[in-house]
Amino acid sequence: MVPWRNSVRKRSTLAPAAFIDPCLPSRAERAPVADGWVHEIKHDGFRLQIHAHGSRVRLFTMTGVDWSERYPWIVQDVARLGVRAIIDAECCCDGDKGITDFDRLMARVYDSSAYAYAFDLLALDGGDMRRQPLSERKALLAKLLRKAKPGIRYSEHIAGDGRAIFEHACKLGLEGIVSKRINASYRSGKVKTWLKTKNPKSAAMLRVQEV
Repeated sequence: MVPWRNSVRKRSTLAPAAFIDPCLPSRAERAPVADGWVHEIKHDGFRLQIHAHGSRVRLFTMTGVDWSERYPWIVQDVARLGVRAIIDAECCCDGDKGITDFDRLMARVYDSSAYAYAFDLLALDGGDMRRQPLSERKALLAKLLRKAKPGIRYSEHIAGDGRAIFEHACKLGLEGIVSKRINASYRSGKVKTWLKTKNPKSAAMLRVQEV
């Protein structure tokens, strides 16, 4: 498998040859409402690239740093799948209100209870999936995770009016949504086929304002 590569940000010198620079959404002021888009909840966590080779599982940050030992629950439940795959995901921790809590991840005392929301499938059984449309990648990912344990969870998407979905996400106190072109391939670097619309009252936005 030969990855298409665009330089996204400084990559760790320890990143494996199979590491794929992640696709990054562009910022949007308003979520799209046109046909051909689907929308996912933007969970407040750390981006992870999961490399599974049967019982051997490694977790990498978006710059290729190995965090496999940091999140044992994710490693354990991905290993139980017994698959060969590269999965794009978000590492999350639940807070007291039942939504993802970034501060708990930062505290490090909750590492053993962190889990992954899987939202894209980059490779399967040695084959590169990135040229396939998102609809096909997500269908295969859903099938792959059909019997998964809760350390690795499928991130559902919703078709429809992105603005209405965004407003509902804000009412629930979520970070926002990521809207994606359902027929788009996966490309490294910042793209216009993924758009993130962020809740201005979310904890993530408040952190940005404080920096």
